[in-house]
Amino acid sequence: MTWGPEQGYAAAAPPAGGPASGAAAAGGTGATGRGRLRGWLLAGFILVGFGLAAIVLSVYYGATLGFVTTLLAVVLAAIPLGIVIPTFLWLDRFEAEPWRYLVTAFLWGALVAALAAGVFNTGANIAFQAATGQDDNAMLATAVFSAPLVEEACKGLLVLLIWWFRRREFDGIIDGMVYAGVVAAGFAFTENIQYLGMAYSDGGDSALTGTFIARCLFTPFAHPMFTVLTGIGIGIAATTGNRALKVLAPVGGYLLAALSHAVWNLAAITGGAGMLSVYFIVEVPIFIAFVVLVVWARRREGRLIGRHLSEYADAGWLSPSEVRMLSTMNGRRSARVWARTSGGRSMLRSMRRFQDTASELALLRARMHHSAADARALETERELLQTITASRRDFLGAY
Repeated sequence: MTWGPEQGYAAAAPPAGGPASGAAAAGGTGATGRGRLRGWLLAGFILVGFGLAAIVLSVYYGATLGFVTTLLAVVLAAIPLGIVIPTFLWLDRFEAEPWRYLVTAFLWGALVAALAAGVFNTGANIAFQAATGQDDNAMLATAVFSAPLVEEACKGLLVLLIWWFRRREFDGIIDGMVYAGVVAAGFAFTENIQYLGMAYSDGGDSALTGTFIARCLFTPFAHPMFTVLTGIGIGIAATTGNRALKVLAPVGGYLLAALSHAVWNLAAITGGAGMLSVYFIVEVPIFIAFVVLVVWARRREGRLIGRHLSEYADAGWLSPSEVRMLSTMNGRRSARVWARTSGGRSMLRSMRRFQDTASELALLRARMHHSAADARALETERELLQTITASRRDFLGAY
């Protein structure tokens, strides 16, 4: 199907009123010099923190595993990322998160969360050894009681921070799932380096192969599935006006994530038939449920976008054909193909900006309906409508 302006763009001229009450005439607000300075300082602080964590982890792995073994483990640990990361990018297609935030999420998981969890778990293991006097009992207690609580807290903290400080970029459950999944993928990457390297150092090729199959091929989504529960809880908090639910949903999601993690660790450290039983009876059904949840969540977001953009179509900001296009991935893809073939990369960029901004607008409107939007919601709505109007003008002008 060919998609183009002949399908109703003339009906989408900016109106005199509507949901934004004359937004097109309002001026946007730019970043102040002080705001830009704070942004640069924050970015510098984050980069320094990531750099220090990377140095510490590199020195640790180099000293304990050796350079060659570490390099081999890094290569193997990167393989499951080719499955996990695209899954969450696919989930994020309707309203794509900024790449800088996704990269930050991955690095947080791979560096900050991994290092912090390692320090806390080491301390917990020492404490359990002192209390029990037995290494095996201390290892079991650390894996079941300390690691799940600590690791899920370290991973989920970044999702919480994004929601708290960058609410305009956090629209609901899918954003919570995406950020949580990417953070967990980074964490699993670093953790796999350690386990793969230790397996190769202790048992050679056969141990390395077994560990790779178990961790990278059979359970690449283990950490993401756990942490996604925290992300869902934070996503619920982002879309509700209920004060109690804003607290209970993230806490409940975190506790479910830690409990799932603890059950999995208990089976893993027990080994043998127990591990296989948990894998087939618990892990496989949970993974199937996870896949169903991911597909359902994306379809739900498409319906949500269509429903709330219809309000802007009724007010004249969008045409009915635009709403239909924006509500499905097939429609969006067809529009991008049309833009690329009709006007090249410049027109394609304008179409992408039009689609992404429309999604952000619809999800903002959804939060406003649930009294979950912040105090700048109306101002943000005006800015988004201005961007939509300008983007439409750009790609229609190129056409």
